[in-house]
Amino acid sequence: MSGLGSPDLEVVDGRGLRVVVVAASWHPAVVDGLVAGAHRALDEAGVTDVTDVRVPGTVELTVAASAAARAGADAVVALGVVVRGGTPHFEYVCQSVTHGLTEVALRTGVPVGFGILTCDGEAQALDRAGLPDSREDKGAEAATAAVATAIALRALGRVS
Repeated sequence: MSGLGSPDLEVVDGRGLRVVVVAASWHPAVVDGLVAGAHRALDEAGVTDVTDVRVPGTVELTVAASAAARAGADAVVALGVVVRGGTPHFEYVCQSVTHGLTEVALRTGVPVGFGILTCDGEAQALDRAGLPDSREDKGAEAATAAVATAIALRALGRVS
């Protein structure tokens, strides 16, 4: 199970943070669950300044996350899903978005919560989407990680 060994992230005080949730449009049942989970976690952290942005696919998350970071977001939560098929497309998309979102965070200094599911099938994606029957809530985890990192960066002297 992918959650094995995951940290028990405490809820942090995210009041005053500007957070942008960028989400892909493919696999709407899964992505809508991820977005709902992210919003639950942001609400729990006290984040009230939240903007949602939808893009066509997972590859487009990178440019949207970059624009959000450059526009003044304190944290970005990137949400999408890539389901393995019968071609190498899966590997190309997963590598591209992972590298791209990492670059956004490094170049801008704005944390990007990585909520991209890379799954072998639809059932596996649904199990991680934070839906009522899901075992995991990766949208909430990505949002919590982004907010916690933004708070940690503030403690290091980065003014947001």
